[in-house]
Amino acid sequence: MSDRVITTIEAGVAEVRLNRADKLNALDPAMFRALVEAGESLKSAPEVRAVVLSADGRGFCAGLDFASFEAMADSDGTDGEKASDTASIGSIPEGRITHLAQQACWVWQELEVPVIAAVHGVAFGGGFQLTLGADIRIVAPDARLSVLEIRWGLTPDMTATQILPHLVGPDQAKLLAWTGREVSGIEALELGLVTMVDDDPAAAARVLAADIASRSPQAIRGSKHLINLALGHDWARGFAEERRVIGDIIGSPNQVEAVTAFFQKRDAIYADIELDTPADS
Repeated sequence: MSDRVITTIEAGVAEVRLNRADKLNALDPAMFRALVEAGESLKSAPEVRAVVLSADGRGFCAGLDFASFEAMADSDGTDGEKASDTASIGSIPEGRITHLAQQACWVWQELEVPVIAAVHGVAFGGGFQLTLGADIRIVAPDARLSVLEIRWGLTPDMTATQILPHLVGPDQAKLLAWTGREVSGIEALELGLVTMVDDDPAAAARVLAADIASRSPQAIRGSKHLINLALGHDWARGFAEERRVIGDIIGSPNQVEAVTAFFQKRDAIYADIELDTPADS
């Protein structure tokens, strides 16, 4: 298993720690694979009754590795070229409803046991979406969270468009996705983005996980299954639409302009898009 993610199991609690502190745990293909491998490995660990998802270093996860976006900025965008990191995570294995990046978030919902995310520092873009895969989010009051994809001319594409509206409602989900504004841990709690705030999220998550692990595992698993079932959402269709929309956007002139303008520290100049022409009645 990759050293990008470290998993330990003790007294029924698995702690999964992102281990790329020198890069603020930024997501590259190796990190995506490591997260999925960690989650998948816990599916076959009957002794695990709760999971804590945390991170080493100064922040939870800064989002996608910037090298991917620098590659986009170097492209003129006319040939629809996609960044190499994005292309490498786009395949969908047989029997799965997600590609690798989506599965890095969704695998925690596929686990039958509760998953608690402990968030400190930043959780931006893909890092923010990773927190949404957990059942419960405990964050530091001064944590900084953002659906940052709009900065790069992108839509969220790691399950957030499907999960976020269930947490905060469609209007707030749109506002967060359209503006990319940062919210603190305190504001995130007020919006319903997170479950609770604590000065030491990892310690609080471990205490909660230990409490859950001390209870009937059948009842805990059954409750997760039934509450998720109550959402009544067609996840497979939603994730497929995420992939379709982001596929149309990545490498397009306006998306490349967003990245280029950011790195050149100037206002972006976007081209108008053609409107669909309604068919004659």
